[in-house]
Amino acid sequence: MASAPPSFRSIKQRLQAGEPVNVFCVGRLIHPVIFDLHGMLGGFHGCWIDQEHAATTYEQIVLASACCRAQGMDSFVRMPMTGYAQATANLEAGTGGLMAARIDTAAEAETFVSWAKFAPRGRRGLNTSGFDADYGALSLAELAQRANERNLVAIQIETEGALAECEAIAAIQDVDMLFVGPSDLSQELGVIGNWESEKLWSAYERVAAACQQHKKSWGTIAVNPTFARRVQSLGCQLLSFGMDAIIYRRGIEGTKRSFEGFFEA
Repeated sequence: MASAPPSFRSIKQRLQAGEPVNVFCVGRLIHPVIFDLHGMLGGFHGCWIDQEHAATTYEQIVLASACCRAQGMDSFVRMPMTGYAQATANLEAGTGGLMAARIDTAAEAETFVSWAKFAPRGRRGLNTSGFDADYGALSLAELAQRANERNLVAIQIETEGALAECEAIAAIQDVDMLFVGPSDLSQELGVIGNWESEKLWSAYERVAAACQQHKKSWGTIAVNPTFARRVQSLGCQLLSFGMDAIIYRRGIEGTKRSFEGFFEA
């Protein structure tokens, strides 16, 4: 995170302080109005930008991160393991960090950390022309130090492999947060969409214990209010409430319910 108002607090700072963090997801509907509405209605600390399912572009990520900052919110990008250059571009665009999707092993998680960090921790390519260097204001050494300290690194736990190695992933230096993907994990465990499955909740408990052991934060999707309260009771700090298209759909459905009788079945 580069220059920001003194009152600005990043998602990473909030997690480190042990605070609950509320976020939303964007990917299919990236427009300033989306961020204005979340900021105006309040209660959100940031968003995650989907580059896995929605394949967001560099320009869209620049726009989304700038709109978040304008509303006092932080952002991070959820991306597939496609390469270090994409990770670098996402950070230079102005986001506060990265989250890796579809990780299977601790070795893959370590590779992802190396993409997100400069030396001596990683091997991220140096370039001071991006937002994270205040567009050329920082020296190479200043950029490396500040980015290594400030950028959030999260790893999704949504495969059987990642679940089996969640303790090793949580132990990795500079992994700040594990994020359980309930949909994909329920699929991997053979209980698709069964949010009450004890098999799924055993997985959540394992991730929670791994994070507690290694003093790391963890997050997940707020599938429903009961689900959200249960994960919070296990120590979940970061909850994601809805994705852009789904939130918009719910708004349409709510409008139609309010005007019952005006719409054909």
